[in-house]
Amino acid sequence: MTTQATEKAFEDTVESMLHGVGWVEGDRSEWDPKQAVFPKRVVAFLQADDPDLWAQLVNQHGDGLEDEIVRYLVRALDLKGTIDVLRHGFKFQGKTLRIAHFQPAHGLNMDTIAQYGRNELTVTRQARCYPQGNDTVDLLFALNGVPVATCELKNPQTGQTWRDAVSQYQGREFSAPLFRFKKRALVHFAVDPDEVYMTTRLAKSKTRFLPFNRGSNPGAVQCGAGNPLNPSGYVTEYFWRQVLQRDRFLTILDSYVFVEKRVEKVYKNGEARTEEREAVIFPRYHQLDAVDNLVDAARSEGPGHNYLVQHSAGSGKTNTISWLSHRLATLHNADDDKVFDSVIVVTDRRALDRHLQNAVYQIDHQQGVVEKIDEDSKQLAKALADRTLIVITTLQKFPFVLQGMLTATGAGDSPGDEDQAEAVRLLRAAADRRYAVIVDEAHSSQTGETARKMKAVLGETAASVEVEDWQDGLNAVMASRQRQPNLSFFAFTATPKGKTIEIFGRRGPSGKPEPFHVYSMRQAIEEGFILDVLRNYTTYDTYFRLVQTAEDDAEFPKRRTATALAKFVTLHEHNISQKTEVIIEHFREHIRRRIGGKAKAMVVTSGRLPAVRYMQSFERYIAERGYSDVHPLVAFSGTVVDPDTDEEFTEPGMNIDHKSGDQISEAQLPQRFDSPDYQILLVAEKYQTGFDQPLLQAMYVDKPLGGVQAVQTLSRLNRTAPGKADPFVLDFVNDPTDISEAFAPYYDQTELRACTDPHQLDILQHQLDEMQVYYHDEVETYAEVFYRPHSQQEPSDHAALQAALQPALGRYRELDDDEQAEFHGRLKAFVGLYAFVSQIIPYDDCSLERLYSYGRALLRYLRQDSAAVQLGDDVELEYYRLEKAASGSISLSDDHPGVTSPTSVGGGDQEDEKAPLSEIIERLNKRFGTDFANADRLLLEQFLHHAVHDEEIRSIAEANTFDKFSLGAQALIQDLMIDRMTENDALVTRCLSDPEFREVVYVGLLRGIYDAIRAQTGTEGR
Repeated sequence: MTTQATEKAFEDTVESMLHGVGWVEGDRSEWDPKQAVFPKRVVAFLQADDPDLWAQLVNQHGDGLEDEIVRYLVRALDLKGTIDVLRHGFKFQGKTLRIAHFQPAHGLNMDTIAQYGRNELTVTRQARCYPQGNDTVDLLFALNGVPVATCELKNPQTGQTWRDAVSQYQGREFSAPLFRFKKRALVHFAVDPDEVYMTTRLAKSKTRFLPFNRGSNPGAVQCGAGNPLNPSGYVTEYFWRQVLQRDRFLTILDSYVFVEKRVEKVYKNGEARTEEREAVIFPRYHQLDAVDNLVDAARSEGPGHNYLVQHSAGSGKTNTISWLSHRLATLHNADDDKVFDSVIVVTDRRALDRHLQNAVYQIDHQQGVVEKIDEDSKQLAKALADRTLIVITTLQKFPFVLQGMLTATGAGDSPGDEDQAEAVRLLRAAADRRYAVIVDEAHSSQTGETARKMKAVLGETAASVEVEDWQDGLNAVMASRQRQPNLSFFAFTATPKGKTIEIFGRRGPSGKPEPFHVYSMRQAIEEGFILDVLRNYTTYDTYFRLVQTAEDDAEFPKRRTATALAKFVTLHEHNISQKTEVIIEHFREHIRRRIGGKAKAMVVTSGRLPAVRYMQSFERYIAERGYSDVHPLVAFSGTVVDPDTDEEFTEPGMNIDHKSGDQISEAQLPQRFDSPDYQILLVAEKYQTGFDQPLLQAMYVDKPLGGVQAVQTLSRLNRTAPGKADPFVLDFVNDPTDISEAFAPYYDQTELRACTDPHQLDILQHQLDEMQVYYHDEVETYAEVFYRPHSQQEPSDHAALQAALQPALGRYRELDDDEQAEFHGRLKAFVGLYAFVSQIIPYDDCSLERLYSYGRALLRYLRQDSAAVQLGDDVELEYYRLEKAASGSISLSDDHPGVTSPTSVGGGDQEDEKAPLSEIIERLNKRFGTDFANADRLLLEQFLHHAVHDEEIRSIAEANTFDKFSLGAQALIQDLMIDRMTENDALVTRCLSDPEFREVVYVGLLRGIYDAIRAQTGTEGR
């Protein structure tokens, strides 16, 4: 019988691998399970680390020194914990003894390098677990005699896997010295040849082991749980050879592991009390991999580069940002030069600063390393000037700092605040400083003016431009838009949009930008860190009939009337009362008892007034039924006026504590909802992003959701909690296919379908110039004032800017409705596209910048009339029925649809033509169903003819390949199709509602339109 498949053979191979990466063999006879240290190893390290001090101690204490020192060490470990003692040493009769040394940030001090080299990592096999008995642990890892980790190995060839190792740990007595939480071994691994799991706290059956795996296909677009195959040996070889490699493991102990302290409110028997809870945080594999790779890239590349990190919800992003911040703040390159002067964390997350301060203090034992900017822009300017290592702030602070810098330029200026002026002078004197900017939840705000102003404050290029006149001012603004050589951006997001990928991504094998590091939603779900919100998805269909009650058949704008009719149904008392009954009864019957009776739900409404109406309906229904086990809260901003009663409503005014009778303030609402007193939260926009409530078990959706908004809203349900099963969604509005399409781009690595075509800017500028709404001398005049240095500005400048805009406004008002819509749409498209493209392409065209600033100002006066149509008593709800449509899991295909950036841009806003009210109602009341004939074929031919002669579609076809044309023209073609609904509503409705049918129609139309236009212009095949 072979002995090569036994567990001992597995241990032999693992130990051999560890010896090859810096570990030495430990002697289990030296192990003291009662004190849970290796006394001889401790003494040997202290003797070698400082021989002079050791000799002095021997003279003072004689033969009993070794035992006495070990006793002091054990007391320190029991008091302060392993991490604190390893990093900062322990006291022995007035002297601090260091029991470990970690790798210095640079190689300039040879003494610290020598100290680091004296560390000894030992791996001991079959060490005893308890002072009494013979139970052993397979592998015991120690640093200089102090235990830091344990490991149980299992071999599937003997019928056991890592799960058996987990069961073994769950049977261990966690009060034993070796297993005491944070006092000795910090982490425990359950390993077989295929997978690695870990825990930092043993608690019998409550022990939770987390995966420490690489993912099924690291670096690929699709990556789930597990590990990739390893043709050369164990699948888990990465753990032994890479993670436990000497330098890397010592770095983990030095810069990653920390004790997280949380103050939580606990409810028992209706009474609330606060409890402080602790957890030892050991990095998950993807966190370690991301931070190490980002740090290595920044070390070799230096400042001036961007990195996009796509990490799913549930990825532990707060910890990842904390570790990255600390590593970057002390990072030195191969020449021992500091890479960054400061790290700036841009976030709206309130708890991050306290979390980061705590983590960094445990690592460095220094205060003042982290500063949160919670006062004003002067505080931010001073923190930057003082070279604070880590600064936490919001993006909105930078425009005010920039304004302070502009105000402080020029001799004799009086900025009005000496402290701010001093901070600005310090900033300007330090133009060569290098910053690492970590952006938490990178999204479209990073493509606008506020992000540009952040780069203007921090950027080297913008600061180096001497501003003497308006042209210099224009050049400085253009320079601030570009990538700055002294700024590196590390952008984190779970749902990157196309623009985000283009700005922060880097070129991959496909030639298109892609994320630097990915931890996907798929992997997070499969590893159990978040729940699948699409697992239990129920949809309802609403059937209704509207009737016209007015005697005359007045004409109304088609689109706005359709919106008004939809709003009429949404707000109708019968509609809301029917849904209220469904929600409350479903919650009481299926949800309320989940999570040990703690389950909560969220109702997503379509707006503030619907939220108010829902709250009123909930309160009426609950009172009528006499229910005492369900209580709602409502969340909306500002004051809502009910147009039917003119009554005003506020969030605190509607949220009356059902116990005390007091109003619940907006600040108190999250805490009160967390209590057992409230079960359902009705929301209008608020709490749909960034709200972390693990007890949310169900969501009731009465609002159209699409794209990123659908993902972010439904993801409020994905947080895990003890006893929480897969969440439940009941949707009154959205089609499951649309929800699937919204999630698909973000389930795996998000791919960019096509990069932005910068030529579209030239096309738009040309089209806008041809309309002659503005004249070039007016744009030039505006720029001469707008970009004038602050020291040269005059009180009359505001009037001068207005004067430069007035002629264009006059010409605009002389246009007909169609022309106004066309100009407005093109100008809006130009402004948005330039703000984005100028960040990824270094433009030197001043005319684009001038038109951008002029266009931004002009747009404020060109807002289209979008007043709601007032139907009054012209419409009534004749028939209404709510019917369950489907229930089950929404599956996501393995296709990767990707996201888009602006590949082409449309022209004007579509005309809102007028049609009789009866016709609009008739269309809304139609049901799906088809009986297509020759008339439908004729309609498609007519539609193709109209599209071929549409100037907007023609310009896109002439400037792009067919693939880019297909992406850019679909929205315009859909709008044209909507405009032709009066000719064949059944066909168009089927196109808009049935994705399969739409795809067949669109493919044929797009190809026909494209070929016809290219044939007319003689550009076939180009």
